[in-house]
Amino acid sequence: MDSPRVQAPHCEQDPQQVANLVRGLSDGISRTKKGFKAKKTTFEIQGSRDGFTVDSWRFHDWDYKRPDLPTYARGLFTTKNRRGDHEIAVRGYDKFFNVGEVPETKWENVQRRTKGPYELTLKENGCIIFISGLEDGTLLVCSKHSTGDRGDAELSHASAGDKWIDKQLAALGKTREKLARELRRRNITAVAELCDDSFEEHILAYGPDKAGLYLHGVNVNIPQFMTYPSDLVQQFADEWGFRKVGLQVFDDVEKVKSFLDGVAESGAHEGRDVEGFVIRCRMSLNPEKKPYNDWFFKYKFDEPYLMYRQWRECTKALIAGRPPKYKKHTKITEEYLLYARKRLAADPKLGKLYNLNHGIIALRDDFLAFKNLKGSDAANFEKEFGSTASTVSSDIVLVPIATIGCGKTTVGIALTHLFGWGIVQNDNIQGKGRPARMVQAVMSSLMEHPVVIADRNNSERREREQILTDVMKQHKNARLVALNFAHGDIDEIRRVTRERVLRRGDNHQTIQAASDQSKVIGIMENFIVRFQPCNPESKPDDGFDLVIDLDPAQDSRANVETVVHELHKRYPSLIPNLPSAEDMDEAVKAAIHDYKPELKHTIPDRGGRKDKQQRNQQPQAPKRKPLEYMSVSIPAADVNAALESAFSGVGPEAQRFYKQLQQTRRIQPSFHVTLMHRVSAKEHPELWQRYTTLEAERDPADKLGECDVMLERVVFNDRVMAIVVRLVDEEVKWTCVNKVAHVTVGTRDNGVKPKESNDLLQRWLEAGSGEETGIGEWVFEGKPTVKGVVRGVQSR
Repeated sequence: MDSPRVQAPHCEQDPQQVANLVRGLSDGISRTKKGFKAKKTTFEIQGSRDGFTVDSWRFHDWDYKRPDLPTYARGLFTTKNRRGDHEIAVRGYDKFFNVGEVPETKWENVQRRTKGPYELTLKENGCIIFISGLEDGTLLVCSKHSTGDRGDAELSHASAGDKWIDKQLAALGKTREKLARELRRRNITAVAELCDDSFEEHILAYGPDKAGLYLHGVNVNIPQFMTYPSDLVQQFADEWGFRKVGLQVFDDVEKVKSFLDGVAESGAHEGRDVEGFVIRCRMSLNPEKKPYNDWFFKYKFDEPYLMYRQWRECTKALIAGRPPKYKKHTKITEEYLLYARKRLAADPKLGKLYNLNHGIIALRDDFLAFKNLKGSDAANFEKEFGSTASTVSSDIVLVPIATIGCGKTTVGIALTHLFGWGIVQNDNIQGKGRPARMVQAVMSSLMEHPVVIADRNNSERREREQILTDVMKQHKNARLVALNFAHGDIDEIRRVTRERVLRRGDNHQTIQAASDQSKVIGIMENFIVRFQPCNPESKPDDGFDLVIDLDPAQDSRANVETVVHELHKRYPSLIPNLPSAEDMDEAVKAAIHDYKPELKHTIPDRGGRKDKQQRNQQPQAPKRKPLEYMSVSIPAADVNAALESAFSGVGPEAQRFYKQLQQTRRIQPSFHVTLMHRVSAKEHPELWQRYTTLEAERDPADKLGECDVMLERVVFNDRVMAIVVRLVDEEVKWTCVNKVAHVTVGTRDNGVKPKESNDLLQRWLEAGSGEETGIGEWVFEGKPTVKGVVRGVQSR
């Protein structure tokens, strides 16, 4: 049995080991030849007498699960000393994972491979700060990946941490250089959490009496992970004026599990809401053969932390004039929002400060005090009183998102047969101002029916925005539910919907297929081309209370059942008892066989008398417009998933522009690779002729072809973001004339045009990425390949 550690761990740096570490990071390739990329950023150290610079090294978060990295330090800065040798300037913890997140943190492995003492420290809710000393006596204060700018404390976590260091040293009468020399002598990095609501509010509260730098670790600056035990960390905190984190120590792992499970029931410890605990112990992958080493894992609580985060996002939606979206803690959240609305209306400044991340915790705590509840009580409110979702039984508008032939009218009429709900058909409304008049008709019907189906295609975002905005203006408590006929496989949807429309002939208000098939096919194709998929994460579709995904290629009976079941789950008081299968069969049968349109519209022909005479003699498909560009469309879901994965594992600075694009709804709803634009026709006349000929000969219902697209890396500056791609085209049928084949992700604002991606990528080719060029770059893990559809885009 190991004797207790009483001496502070110490180890000098080995220049050869550190040089090997830097070489491994610089090479960016593992022994197994599976590539990983370490991003390097160089910083000049202000105030350094010797003009030192440090290099920050970082991996994607997912890389830390690999078995072959040169280091697992999350937060690593290296430098060169006066002798020209590489040395570690700052050393963070080895990346540690939540219980059950990786095989090593599954409880059975924790119980089998670890040994005590188990030191449990509270997981403070702030931002990490590293403090170390350089060779010339300079105190180095960093965030996870940046040294910051001491002149810009409002924007930089490192600068804010630097300010707190000065404050606590002044209170002790000590100097920065003295702390730097002590850290240097010990060859250590002090690891602290900056918790200060006056600088930046997170989820948990740190008012003036609790704000400061919480020291929770002291690491030895060597490639392997070696860290101080918690009693020595707290001793160092006392010596240098840091705040100390809460600490629990157990010798037995079963007691650790029992303690954590108990705290998890309330999410609070010693009367305070907490995010979780970090557990520090020693671990061996093979206890019988290999030594134990310092090792951390974490245990994060879901509540009330997640409830607080939901309240924050709902409040920001209120301030922005958007309907707040929430699915958990519905009853207490609705009560909170009622309280928040009154406070925001009474104090306009509150909303402005809230959007700057100030006043978030105060508003939340004021509400809890108003309700005389603790956070843990609020999180368990549903268990005591149930959910308000069960009381919703009226004022619901069903809004289809569809194209012609998807079955939206059949589904809508079947629902009216089942439940006696109202339906307003857009084709029954004639004359000018139809969108507003349709909403008015919906509102009138809503006075007589608990649910009204707004039977319109709503295939474009502007149409959804119009109905969402106009309904909410007139009825603040209305709930709009999207019946989303998702257009995944366009070719299959085109085939199925065309068959349906042609089979039903003239039994439709607008589309009389039996009379003029060529015209009908052209109209249907126009709807499909203009179709804009529903995206519940962005405007206007984030305004729907619920989105029910339906399959246009399925029969209407299956889609009716999906709608009924989803509405029953979300609004059990609306549909307390599910109808039988026989009832749904009869409702769909009635919708299909008994329905006759009340009013038929004739779609007028456009053009002069001569054109009309010609069309009367021979039906013609709509004339095609000139080809604007040839492209490869790729699924938005695949692109968004790749982006989310790429940016989920990086720090706030690297995420900044991506988050800006998300929050300002500047990420494009659909994505394509431009193969060739008409402006390049003179440079590549033969290729343009081939593309225009292929497009001219294509049946409107058919695609030109398919092409796999490999997503290689995302490249961005502060204006535009693009994905560099490779066309995986075995037949070499599709040629891209751009110097770099790419997909534009989004632009900063309307003043930045998507074509600026070409300028960005040209500069990236010439100068590369990094601080000096202002260009960011991340390689997609595994370089995913997605299925693309080649199509021509016509001039508007």
